[in-house]
Amino acid sequence: MSFFSELRWRMVGIFGKLVLWLWAKSARIKVLGAESYREIREQGRPVIFLVWHGRIFIVPFFFRRRGIMPLISPSKDGEIAARIMSGWGYRILRGSSSHVLIRVWNKMKKELQSGGELIIVPDGPRGPNRKMKLGGLKLAQETRAILVPFTFSTTRKKFLKSWDNFLMFRPFCRVVAMYGEHFTVDPGLKDDELEKERQKIESYMLRLDEKADRFFD
Repeated sequence: MSFFSELRWRMVGIFGKLVLWLWAKSARIKVLGAESYREIREQGRPVIFLVWHGRIFIVPFFFRRRGIMPLISPSKDGEIAARIMSGWGYRILRGSSSHVLIRVWNKMKKELQSGGELIIVPDGPRGPNRKMKLGGLKLAQETRAILVPFTFSTTRKKFLKSWDNFLMFRPFCRVVAMYGEHFTVDPGLKDDELEKERQKIESYMLRLDEKADRFFD
């Protein structure tokens, strides 16, 4: 990367972080479901957060300064996210389901085996929208990590016309951030059983979105 290209990306990170911080700080954020999550962490259990691509707008701000490792795609959009998150205490890992890298997989396993936390976008980076891939479940199988779905919604919704129906919130509105019920994946599950588990968690995450969207009705 050239000097000027690197400088431009640094400015994207600085400006993007400032804008997102001010944007989120203007909102009144109500958090639901955190008690169960805190109990898991107090027990020292590793956690994999599952967040749909269309619901990640609040993620860089919400999970900041907690030492979490997000898996971010090596795309241009991913570079923007990585630059914004880099100064907020995240331990960024670049890779995606479309870039099968043993190195990335092994780093995620090591992080979870040491009791850490990951953020995975199970329908990213190209979709289909809200169709869960198996990677997160297989990772939980191998590490006995706990899967925790997460979503948000708002009183003043703005859905972009994008493949993921990306949800943003307008400044000075009310926001609800929801930790979902947690899931464990039996290491003994075979392919057909694992697919059923995938469908169950995917269906639950869709219902969690609906619950969040109805919260302020």
